[in-house]
Amino acid sequence: MVEAPVNPNHLAIDMAGIVKQFPKVLANDHVDLRVQKGEIHAIVGENGAGKSTLMNILYGLYKPDDGTIRVNGALCDFQSPNDAIHKGIGMVHQHFMLVPPLTVTENIVLGMEPLKKLKVFDFQKAKKLVKEISQKYNLFVDPTVKIEDIPVGAQQRVEILKTLYRGADILILDEPTAVLTPQETEKLFEVLRLLQSNGKTIIFITHKLNEVMAISNQVSVMRQGKVTANIPTSQTNPRELAKYMVGREVLLRVSKKARDPGKEVMKVENLRVLDNRKLEAVKNLSFSVCAGEIVGIAGVAGNGQTELVEAIAGLRKPQSGKIWLQGSDIAGLNPKEIRELGLSHIPEDRLKHALIKPFPVFYNMLLGRHDQSPFAKHGFLQHKSIHNMANRLVEAFDVRPKSIDILGGNLSGGNQQKAIVAREIDMNPTIMLVAQPTRGLDIGAIEYIHKTLLEMRNSDVGMLLVSMELEEVFSLSDRILVIYEGTIMGEVRPEETNFEEVGYMMAGNPASEVLTGPS
Repeated sequence: MVEAPVNPNHLAIDMAGIVKQFPKVLANDHVDLRVQKGEIHAIVGENGAGKSTLMNILYGLYKPDDGTIRVNGALCDFQSPNDAIHKGIGMVHQHFMLVPPLTVTENIVLGMEPLKKLKVFDFQKAKKLVKEISQKYNLFVDPTVKIEDIPVGAQQRVEILKTLYRGADILILDEPTAVLTPQETEKLFEVLRLLQSNGKTIIFITHKLNEVMAISNQVSVMRQGKVTANIPTSQTNPRELAKYMVGREVLLRVSKKARDPGKEVMKVENLRVLDNRKLEAVKNLSFSVCAGEIVGIAGVAGNGQTELVEAIAGLRKPQSGKIWLQGSDIAGLNPKEIRELGLSHIPEDRLKHALIKPFPVFYNMLLGRHDQSPFAKHGFLQHKSIHNMANRLVEAFDVRPKSIDILGGNLSGGNQQKAIVAREIDMNPTIMLVAQPTRGLDIGAIEYIHKTLLEMRNSDVGMLLVSMELEEVFSLSDRILVIYEGTIMGEVRPEETNFEEVGYMMAGNPASEVLTGPS
């Protein structure tokens, strides 16, 4: 293992020989992790490398089977997150743990509310405490507003304030930039640097290597349950980190050749779609996708992307408008009818729309083709053909473990995604509806899927790509449509713009203002 020397007297966290065994999976294999006081320490690794398991052990959610944990030199035996919190550890989870109908103040003090006489919640005192903490760390947010009424960037500040209110000196941030615009990410980094200057220790879990280089002082790389490198960030680079992660050289960004798109294969006209609250989420949208073209949709989560994708896939009935696929209006058709017209769909919610957890992998690979030759004959499934197909896809897409008999629900999230992507690409579609294709995937799998999607594009498949990852949208798209509150704010080509311009449009500024400035 590559490891830099550490001063044991300056350690905030010292995890030694940590072992965690799950059924058939050794998640942590005698892991050592040492984090210096006052540093920003990044942890990167493939899916299944053991990062989340290790952090869940540190936060008291799991108990290790072996090994020791020391916090600021003191030996600890955490039985629950409360024990970790009492030792000054706070964790901001990737999926926010907030109560939407409650105010910012109520969320921050929940479980540790200041009380007046007769044990009545003292909201004014709570609001005062929240204001003091937010001002100290430049985490400004209105303490009286409801969580459901603030953007995701502000919600994340609330999550960080929750940990600080509980006295955290050590903060664990799990994929903290997954739902942020570039501008919100930079603001978060400013907050983290301020926290560091106030003596806080930060553990930063991410799969974005450019963020590792931008924000961390030290980086630990995990692979197959072990730490393979622990080095100062200033002494490494993204390519080297990627190699430590997957054990080989990795192409960090795919290159695509310019090509002329073919005929129009999908056209959306004046589409209006309501969300689950019966509010208009997609507002009179119009655009087209041509054969051999990837059209990317860039935007912060919750701006109509989900409703747009579901309407095209037949999972949600549009309020009005038309969706033309191969010359037929598919608005209102069911998913099976739409798939038979040549559209394959990689949904953003794999457990809700793409995977049946109690089914084995080979049946999950079959979904959508269970009544088609060579997988069915005279109403009976042809298991030899099904198994051959599933084994081929598991091998090609490196789905782990390499067993087609394992239940879909027993795969890790990243490997579930690989199986779904494999199935949808193998359909030989005319057009692909691709939502968050690499969510939860490690860098090696991302590389493979990006290359595969570009191969589909080069084979004249049209593609609508919806992704929260701007790097992904820029890397793959021929055209980028920026969406905000259900409206297209502008259309740009990736080679003619940059993250900053697109980020401003994602925040609700029309393209005309971004490019020329407000009048």
